[in-house]
Amino acid sequence: MDLAVTGIRVANAPCSWGTIEGFGDKVPWHRMLDELTEAGYVGTELGDLGYMPTDPEVLRAELDRRGLVMLGGFEGVPLRRPGVVAERRERLLAVARHLAALADERRAGRAPYFILADETRGDPVRTAKAGRISAGDALPPEEFAVFVRNAQEIARLVAGETGLKTLYHHHCAAFVETPDEIARFLDATEPGVVDLVFDTGHYTYGCGVLDEPTEPPGRGRLALEGLKRFWDRVLYVHLKDCHPGVAARCRAEGLDYAQAIAAGVFCELGQGSVDLRGIVAFLREQGYADWVTVEQDVIPGLGTPKESAQRNREALRRLGL
Repeated sequence: MDLAVTGIRVANAPCSWGTIEGFGDKVPWHRMLDELTEAGYVGTELGDLGYMPTDPEVLRAELDRRGLVMLGGFEGVPLRRPGVVAERRERLLAVARHLAALADERRAGRAPYFILADETRGDPVRTAKAGRISAGDALPPEEFAVFVRNAQEIARLVAGETGLKTLYHHHCAAFVETPDEIARFLDATEPGVVDLVFDTGHYTYGCGVLDEPTEPPGRGRLALEGLKRFWDRVLYVHLKDCHPGVAARCRAEGLDYAQAIAAGVFCELGQGSVDLRGIVAFLREQGYADWVTVEQDVIPGLGTPKESAQRNREALRRLGL
């Protein structure tokens, strides 16, 4: 790809192969990287710490020989818990130092991001009600203050020890899922200390309402509206689609987060309601010159990760990426 033409390059992540937020993994890391590369992607993320080699020299060599760069690493932390930063300090720094050691700014255009989120499935109510959260499910003020303080403390710790920037990942089945929760979090945090990775699929499902119009695919309004709303804090984009029919069924049947993923709520790009064409056009209008990382979250052992990754890459090629 000629970066000078589009300013955007395309990556994929281990969660598209089922290595996702503590669910475990079925696909060995070396096979995942091979398939990701064969599907036409040129960047990746770390996945759960320990999935890929933890020796940075070994992992860098594996990335280099496949022509890949490391773009970030996701770490879920129970941010509303007092004292969690001290409790998790060594693990947080292990992830951050590993990412920093893998930095290739010449080829990637930047250092990897430390991607922070609340602990997925850490709260049973949020897990059970993912995709249909109401205002009454939000953190009360005292817990929210702890949440924000911990997030910013982690960001400053990571920056001070490694120089890496922290981005917050809004996420279903965690606190900070809905648009109002994202706005509340961003209003309470300092720009430049913690900014946002915008995930089109989590945002769409997290809105809790039908993304209309539902037909034809790719005409929904929610993700593009959200991206525009929070654009001044967005530094990085995860591309994920959300199937409106599956989302509606999950809500109607009261499926929890894991059940919704297993049902296919996060479908292949172009099969759901997310307006990918509109999002890519908006990114270009704004002069966005970073990466878009495809994430089609699947439960370990389910789906067709390699074939889905290939079809997702073709969907983006049709949009000029």
